[in-house]
Amino acid sequence: MAHRILLVDDETDILEFVGYNLAKEGYEVYTATDGAEAIEKAVKYRPHLILLDMMMPVMDGLQTCRALRGKPETADTRIVFLSALGEEENQLSGFGAGADDYIAKPIKMNLLKSRVNAIMRRIDGSDEIPDGITVNHEHHTVVCDGTEMTLPKKEFALFELLYSSPERLFTREEIYSRVWGSKVVVGDRTIDVHIRRLRRKIGSDRIVTVKGLGYKFQKRG
Repeated sequence: MAHRILLVDDETDILEFVGYNLAKEGYEVYTATDGAEAIEKAVKYRPHLILLDMMMPVMDGLQTCRALRGKPETADTRIVFLSALGEEENQLSGFGAGADDYIAKPIKMNLLKSRVNAIMRRIDGSDEIPDGITVNHEHHTVVCDGTEMTLPKKEFALFELLYSSPERLFTREEIYSRVWGSKVVVGDRTIDVHIRRLRRKIGSDRIVTVKGLGYKFQKRG
């Protein structure tokens, strides 16, 4: 059965362009032009993924995301913002509303398809980057170079975030927001301690520090 995607945007040309390309990838695509319609269709069709514009009439993306997270039918649905508002503050607002990821417009279709495909692999329960790592997202286990390990909850959440987009830099602020949440106060060294533990388990060369900014996952070879 094809994975279902709900694409939400008030610009019909974006709905047509993105919807066409995702349908070519084999996805079952539904569309909505505002937040209220998005909520109605999300409850009706139960999509695996919602691609959500931030600037919309009736209900903006943040309001829509919060409403979706408040409904039992969509509380755990993957939500990714597509928005021209690329500043870090807007991205953090999106994560604070419950989004799983954020892709800035103008949309690069190859990047979008790559992100969507990776999300769908995680939804299916397991995916693999071809450098000796396999992740089971349901059971919080990682197989690294043939060794299976179960990671503590926050370590797994941190690894899962970095692993979701290899070579992408995640700032410390974004990591705090997405792993610990905006309402949780943690010490300045908390991320560093978790990164150090992950490096001991999966290899120090796989998690790269970008000095003064954050961290990224790096594939071998």
